[in-house]
Amino acid sequence: MNKPEDKSPDTVWHRATVTRQRREQKNAHKSVVLWFTGLSGSGKSTLAHAVEEHLHQHGLNTFVLDGDNVRHGLCGDLGFSDQDRKENIRRISETAKLFLEAGVITLTAFISPFRAERAIARGLMPHGDFIEIHCFCPLTVCEQRDVKGLYKKARLGEIKNFTGISSPYEEPENPDLKIDTSRLTLEESVQQVIALLHTKNILSVPLH
Repeated sequence: MNKPEDKSPDTVWHRATVTRQRREQKNAHKSVVLWFTGLSGSGKSTLAHAVEEHLHQHGLNTFVLDGDNVRHGLCGDLGFSDQDRKENIRRISETAKLFLEAGVITLTAFISPFRAERAIARGLMPHGDFIEIHCFCPLTVCEQRDVKGLYKKARLGEIKNFTGISSPYEEPENPDLKIDTSRLTLEESVQQVIALLHTKNILSVPLH
């Protein structure tokens, strides 16, 4: 995921007086990027939205960048070749960084299959502000679920470059959190994420 050529060399970064720190003070909580990665059907979106619901009910400012949703707009011009996947993650990484500056707890739910691109996404954020959460689920279980019927189409050759079938998924080697979504309930998975946020001092007040 190389940085695109700078086609606006005469622009100057404007330093706002309303900073991330002031926004966090107003929100009464820190901002962070929770990056959910895993195979299709591993439960990334389900878990990200459930965590958001939990946080929102406790008055925290949140937003989910969902893989399918952004392909209806921001990334609607991209396909699923390796290059397009890399560009997809580049755009999401930059968007997540903006939300981080806005003082929002940002949850991203993307397959994001390549380690290198996830590493670059982490590198965009200040140290400790990117939390990688691997939603682990065996391919066989994901195929059994096949919530969207995509694996069946991929096996029939109707979908090209499908992660786990005809395109690789590189599992995180050292994620901040690995959740086995084939064994844990959704509520148990949510509580693991919340516990991690407390451990990393993102949340300072217990959420019941």
